[in-house]
Amino acid sequence: MDTMWLEDFITLADEMNFSRAAEARNMTQPAFSRRIRALEEWIGATLVDRDTHRIALTEAGFAFRGIAEEILRRLSLGRDQVREIGGAQVSELRFASTHALSVTFFPSWFRGLEDGWDVGTVTLVADHMTACERFMLEGKADLLLCHHHPAASHRLDPSGFSSLHLGDDVLLPVSAAASDGTPIHRLPGTDANPLPYLEFEERSGMGRIIQAAKVAGSGITALQPVFRSHMASVLLTMARDGRGISWTPLSLAETDLKEGRLALAGDDQWHIPIEIRIFRPRARRSQRVEAFWNMLKARSA
Repeated sequence: MDTMWLEDFITLADEMNFSRAAEARNMTQPAFSRRIRALEEWIGATLVDRDTHRIALTEAGFAFRGIAEEILRRLSLGRDQVREIGGAQVSELRFASTHALSVTFFPSWFRGLEDGWDVGTVTLVADHMTACERFMLEGKADLLLCHHHPAASHRLDPSGFSSLHLGDDVLLPVSAAASDGTPIHRLPGTDANPLPYLEFEERSGMGRIIQAAKVAGSGITALQPVFRSHMASVLLTMARDGRGISWTPLSLAETDLKEGRLALAGDDQWHIPIEIRIFRPRARRSQRVEAFWNMLKARSA
């Protein structure tokens, strides 16, 4: 059994689409499908129900997903521990970050931490929230930087992961601004004239937060989805071009709002306060990661 098959399966479980999962794994769909079949043959059970319009995990697939994630996480942790025992200093900090925070928050935040502290080598991978969760669950990243809302779901269970609050942000509904500075689209819209909606994909953490906060798609406003993406920067560009309304972090939209390219498309009742948090596994990581985390805790205290 090739451990790469486990990564293939977890990616498919996240994407629930063979084409997108194959693309994420940088291979053709036929090759990807053969690898999933090979894993199922090795296990001796069907993991994916392919008979429905949209694929779904079987009962065996749901059970095996957690096992696969645990195997990969233990392999990663074990490798780092053995390298330290063998005298190989593990000095790298491996970050996963959602796209928006990798641009708006991470550079200045990390620059402020470097003063007087040897951070060593740093790796940052930016992706949507589902992929970032996968990096953490598989042990491919030590730390995750993301937006957080207490009502929104995520896969980093408190029994296995801890987090620190680093800052605050707010999701705002925005629209392109007319010549007088007013939004060309304004909430709430009507059933007879729904507003064009630039929507986050379900893989996005922002999409989960908006759904959990129940400000969109709950019957209190009339929205017609016209475009979807997991990237806030793409939706922001579409909103700036007048294509519709999008919820976007203030940290990303602030310059456009100040310079009049965007306008708020709704008052405070449509605003969603969110946190910026950093997550780590509770299991011990390398000395470098532990020292970095202790420094963060001391600063937050």
